[in-house]
Amino acid sequence: MLDGVLFFPVTPFGADGEVDYDRLAEHVERGVAAGPGGVFIACGTGEFHALGLTEFGRIVAKAVEVVAGRVPVFAGAGGSLVQAREFAVSAKENGADGILLLPPYLVGMPPAGLVEYTRAVAAATDLPLIVYNRGNAVYNEAAAVEVAQLPTVIGFKDGTGDLDNVGRIVTAVRGALADSGKDFLFFNGLPTAEITQQAYRAIGVTLYSSATFAFAPEIALAFYQSLESGNAELTEALLREFFHPLVRLRNTVPGYAVALVKHGVTVEGVDAGSVRAPLVNPSAEHQKALVDIIAAGRAVLADSLAATV
Repeated sequence: MLDGVLFFPVTPFGADGEVDYDRLAEHVERGVAAGPGGVFIACGTGEFHALGLTEFGRIVAKAVEVVAGRVPVFAGAGGSLVQAREFAVSAKENGADGILLLPPYLVGMPPAGLVEYTRAVAAATDLPLIVYNRGNAVYNEAAAVEVAQLPTVIGFKDGTGDLDNVGRIVTAVRGALADSGKDFLFFNGLPTAEITQQAYRAIGVTLYSSATFAFAPEIALAFYQSLESGNAELTEALLREFFHPLVRLRNTVPGYAVALVKHGVTVEGVDAGSVRAPLVNPSAEHQKALVDIIAAGRAVLADSLAATV
């Protein structure tokens, strides 16, 4: 159902702080035209945490309208159990092809409780569901195997970076599902996933979410293709000149994993507006640094193209 680079759009807000649906449509259209393997609307990069149910439904509907069946559209759901079920139902009603199940509200929980949370949300809709292993929602092998066997759960996305745990989960889930013939997807969902994707590929996780695709799709696609083709020189050059500097900048302020992406979208021609509180917009200094980093990434691509001519 999903392959290639996965596109996680931002949610543009106008000067009044409300969702700008026209700019959202433009942003989604530009992204889909660049050739992603799927669109994940109103998820982490789309500030799911800051959206109300009504605007969430309109955002999903607008994305589905713009994508027009060219690639699958998955929508976020999460928070309290009641909220997660409501958002899952809304995603279905507004035409989404699947759901990315984000972590519950910030409470500690045993893996067994996380299984029941997933089971309850899955029961609210027949849409395919991908679980997100991140933050307070951390699966162990047994819990991952149990949810993977739910009929509509089709994937597992990791945002912890714990390759020990994830490697064991991949092996356990594949073993448990081997006789069923069920297709099951594994994703690297760390912020700026390109940094760690070589390591994830080594444990059999080839899919990943790319925040970079939202504002510089040609860089995101070039990196993906360099991994697929084994072009180590281009992979290392993009990591050195673009992705590592981007992560250093991202790590300067909490929330920049979203705010920098949103500013990048604005820089590239679609005014995405401000982030919603409690996130903050990048400082003027950091905005300039992002522009310089994008330019450095494009210079790597230009040098690579010149070397092949």
